[in-house]
Amino acid sequence: MSATDLGSATSTAGPGFRGPRRAETNPAAWLGRAFVAVVLAFFALFFAVPILWLVNATGKSPRDLLTTAPFAPGTFGDLAANWDALVSFQDGIVFQWLGNAGLYSGVALVLTLLTSIPAGYAMALGTFRGRKALLTTTLVVMLIPNTALVLPIFLELSALQLVGTAASVILPFSFFPFGVYLTYIYFSSSIPADLLAAARIDGCGELAVFTRIALPLAKPVVALVGFFSFVANWNNYFLPFLVVSGPKAPIQVGLAEMLANVPQFNPTAAGVTTIELPALALATVLSVAPVLLIFLFSQRFLVAGMTAGGTKE
Repeated sequence: MSATDLGSATSTAGPGFRGPRRAETNPAAWLGRAFVAVVLAFFALFFAVPILWLVNATGKSPRDLLTTAPFAPGTFGDLAANWDALVSFQDGIVFQWLGNAGLYSGVALVLTLLTSIPAGYAMALGTFRGRKALLTTTLVVMLIPNTALVLPIFLELSALQLVGTAASVILPFSFFPFGVYLTYIYFSSSIPADLLAAARIDGCGELAVFTRIALPLAKPVVALVGFFSFVANWNNYFLPFLVVSGPKAPIQVGLAEMLANVPQFNPTAAGVTTIELPALALATVLSVAPVLLIFLFSQRFLVAGMTAGGTKE
């Protein structure tokens, strides 16, 4: 290489050129990354181990579940036997419980969407007397634990003579202030006001503006509110436990009834037990499956709904 070429290469690299950048060897940075990795691994195992044990327990016999290693694999034969035991438990009432949970959660979901989406739209883009007071009330109700509302709701349902009916579960499930507030945030931050104003100038009434313009643009938040509402209703135990029982109970209440028939958890049921731990584990997996399937098929809309409103254009 000539002197001219060497000088050109040196000038191109610049006076700050130090060659290839070396990997960081800072001990503090390495220890920080290692600590974060250990914490994440701990919590991953903390939550994953019980789930793995539960799924594995569905393929074991009652004896193997208590005598073999916790994660020793089960067999398809034991899984089939546990399925038969679950189906024969009170003439297959577990499937009726699953159907009840789907009915209660599904009807409540429809009522929630029919009320919370228009309410959030009105509070975000409407102008009416008492708007701020209504929004403040919504925020206050969100802060109240659901268990604190069970007693007044039960007394109200009792006064209306609805205890023991499907309405005693569906109507309280339909009350979802978090969905109203989530919709309020979306409409106030993600829907261009000029677009709605242009639709009004073109002759659209307020109902047409909502149904034809705002609602189609709000599909992500509608999916998000629907998912949160369905999951909360499906997993709700305390209120259904108080107002319905037996064949009208949802699956979460039914699991508690099955648990009471397992001698390992209820010694008084040792002489009349009709269910074993592996069959109970199988029923628990079945109770989780609908929510898991809904999440897997709707996660694209859920991610869009969670990020909606994060930036304002």
